[in-house]
Amino acid sequence: MGAAPAWHERATALRPDGRCLIEGERRAAAGGVVFAKHSPVDGRLLGDVARGGAADIEAAVRSARSAFEDRRWAGKPPAARKRILVRWAELVLAAREELALIDTLDMGKPIQYALGVDVPATARCLAWYGEAVDKVYDEIAPTPDTALALITREPVGVMGAIVPWNYPLVMAAWKLGPALAAGNSVVLKPSEKSPFSALRLAELALEAGIPPGVLNVVPGYGHEAGEALALHMDVDAIGFTGSTRTGRRMLEYAGRSNLKRVHNELGGKSAFIVFDDFADLGRAARTLAGSIFFNQGESCNAPSRALIHDSIADRFVELLAAEAPQYAPADPLAPATVMGALVDDTQLRTVLGYIEAGRDEGARCIAGGRRALESTGGCYVEPTIFDGVANGMTIAREEIFGPVLSVIRFRSEQEAIQIANASSYGLQAAVWSDRLGRAHRVARALRAGTVHVNQYDEDDITVPFGGFKQSGNGRDKSLHAFDKVTELKTTWLRIDPA
Repeated sequence: MGAAPAWHERATALRPDGRCLIEGERRAAAGGVVFAKHSPVDGRLLGDVARGGAADIEAAVRSARSAFEDRRWAGKPPAARKRILVRWAELVLAAREELALIDTLDMGKPIQYALGVDVPATARCLAWYGEAVDKVYDEIAPTPDTALALITREPVGVMGAIVPWNYPLVMAAWKLGPALAAGNSVVLKPSEKSPFSALRLAELALEAGIPPGVLNVVPGYGHEAGEALALHMDVDAIGFTGSTRTGRRMLEYAGRSNLKRVHNELGGKSAFIVFDDFADLGRAARTLAGSIFFNQGESCNAPSRALIHDSIADRFVELLAAEAPQYAPADPLAPATVMGALVDDTQLRTVLGYIEAGRDEGARCIAGGRRALESTGGCYVEPTIFDGVANGMTIAREEIFGPVLSVIRFRSEQEAIQIANASSYGLQAAVWSDRLGRAHRVARALRAGTVHVNQYDEDDITVPFGGFKQSGNGRDKSLHAFDKVTELKTTWLRIDPA
């Protein structure tokens, strides 16, 4: 990956292009309106970004609709779409260093993870859906001999995709992979907090052979470009990943417009349950620390509630606190850094506000709890652990989206299940137990889209990602993602008797 000075030199020379990409061409926003994008690493100006609005969304949707109707992409055989998507994935890997550097500067994650996790996962997703599309078969219903009923999947048409800032490339790929593999045209709205890599990703799509107009990208603010996309009468479906608050608006916008499909993948407050029968507490503590502090805690599936059996809680908290110093924030461009900067000043203030609320409500801060590296001009917070947390406290109820962990103690299996499920969210959870029966029993009782047993966040593109309750109704990844980007059509043919 190179030494830290090399990354800094390349960062100084980087000039990302923040203009829209519509009909295969880079263009300024209507009226030439822009906003300045600064890096949370050190406050440097990265460049100007097109402030897309209703006029730009209109142009992008018109381009996508035209591309869909003339079937320049949807009309290609699945094997042809596969070749192009696989080629796109190869180009992503070839541009790995550029893409990783963009995301590190744009949203603050350590370069080692941008390069070693995000970019490969993006390429793997695009290639996997490319490889899958010519291996997914339609159906023939078991009708009487007098009829033949065909059940086929068709692309929904024009998809709107609105993605968050915490994993800019991966989240875009989760939406674009299945949508494009199925033959849709897409208008992508990346977060205004991390827009550059999605725009570069779309340029690589053009280079791979995806026709102009099939994939359009409009950066801008959620209340402007995002709202215009969700309200557009010619958008057939919206795939949204972000906060539960904004997810509610997506449903409202669908009701106010054309009743478009909305697939929401929203927030989480995942419970990490450790029972007293689990022997290797050190491994559980290391896994928890690595999961909550990964990506600066800016992950919807972060295990931000640690539910620990009372009889082992003191020892577990000691082990956990000993892990925290390993995640001290440092220069994201240094190859050894494991925790970088929060995405911007707004998120920094939000996280510090939650830490203050935890103290005010009586939780004990046993590690971290302060801003870090303030002299750099960046947005850094220490890895923070609270003990003595009650499940009704603000830090245990609300999604913080930062490196803040709440330790909650329980005395019985039923109490652990009750606490874990007493949340408006239901994205993920974990059960740590050496008793097989307990692991199965508790996993069944937890209301979450994914339950990890004796591990956390092990993952693969072949399994769906999404949650219960206010964590949304969407499912990214796996073949199930095709369900939200296709329509089912029945064609009933009458067969007259001889």
